Parts: sequence; structure tokens; C-alpha cells
Amino acid sequence: MRQILLDTETTGFDPKNGDRIIEIGAVELVKRKLTHNNYHQYIHPERDVPQDAIEVHGITNEFLADKPVFADIVDAFMQFVTGAELIIHNAPFDVGFINHELAQLPENRWGMIEDHCTITDSLKLARKTYPGQRNSLDALCKRLGIDNSNRTLHGALLDSEILADVYLAMTGGQTDLTLSESDNSGAAQSNRLVSRKGTPLKIVRASAAELEAHRQKLADISENAKRSIEW
Repeated sequence: MRQILLDTETTGFDPKNGDRIIEIGAVELVKRKLTHNNYHQYIHPERDVPQDAIEVHGITNEFLADKPVFADIVDAFMQFVTGAELIIHNAPFDVGFINHELAQLPENRWGMIEDHCTITDSLKLARKTYPGQRNSLDALCKRLGIDNSNRTLHGALLDSEILADVYLAMTGGQTDLTLSESDNSGAAQSNRLVSRKGTPLKIVRASAAELEAHRQKLADISENAKRSIEW
């Protein structure tokens, strides 16, 4: 039940051309609740940051001059993410950069990020949820009513925090809908829902559009009944 929303900032678009990671931001969810146990690190890329990249994220060579290199922070980063589901918007981009950085380490001691985490691409999820529409973080924030007014420049931690809000809104809110052994109702026997035959049941969560339609329907019923209806 541990999920991590992750984003990186880089010197460019392609690690095969020598581009490197300069910032990692990660926000933790446990049982779909923000824990505020986040990871944030600036990284010296061991090369110059091009001006066109600086104009996107605002991270300058001067700012990075005293920051650690990736090899110095990799253990802390990997320990933070190991065992979690990583949720990344356009995951192939960030995963490609992380794996390239891992491959540069002596003896490649960590292997690949997929060896330690499961990867979920929230952009792929958004395209499935909203086919044929723009699904950038900015577009999703506007569609889902999420305030991203502080996002004047790209930043890994801020983008991870925004992605957490977007992901929760797309997938049903900040509530774990599955039953657990600690429930007081006595109805829960495990941390998943099962059929009478003991096989797992698929949990289908309402989309943001369905939740809004439900809210509007209740509002119409409440108006006709002249009293507040909640369901």
C-alpha cells in the first residue's frame, strides 16, 4: 500500500546524449494518504546545464556547484523507493534517466529501478481515463480543479506534489476503499475484497466525471425534496 509519486529534472531530453538528472522529488502515500515523508535532492550532473533547460526549471550551474553527485546520493534514494509502487507522469522518461544513472555506478550495484519497485505511468492512466484530451499535468489540474498556481517553473518536488493531487483525484480521492483486518466492523478478514468463493474481486473506482455527476444528482434530489440528501 506504499506509493511514491516521483519526478525528475534533467539537463536535457536524452541520457544517451550525455544528459543527466539534476533534481529528484518524491512524495509518499500510504493507504492513499499523504504521509509528508518526502524525498528531495538536487544533484550535480558533472556537466553544464544548457540555458534552454535552465529556462524550463530555473536550476543554474552556479546553484548546483556544491551539490552531491548521483553516486553520493543513490543509496539513500534507492532505500527510500525500494518496495514501493512508483507513480510517474510519462514514466519512460524518468525511468530511462534513473536507469542510465544507475548504470554509470561502479559494478552497477543496484541494477535497474524496476528490480526494486513497480512502475505505474500516470500519463498512460490519464489517457485511458480521458481519451482524446490533453493530459499534461497542467491540463489535468485544470480539468480536476486542482490549484497549481505556484507552478511558474518546473520543479521535481512541486511537480510530485501536484501529481499526488492529480492521481488521487483521478482514482477516487484520498481514501483507502479496501477493508483491513483492523476495521472495527468485524466484516474484514483481509486487506482485500473477496468473493464468497475466496477469489479477489475487482475494485472499480469512480472517475472524477462520475463523482461530479453523482454530486449533481444528489443536489437535484435535495432541491426537489427540500432537504439535504447525502449518500
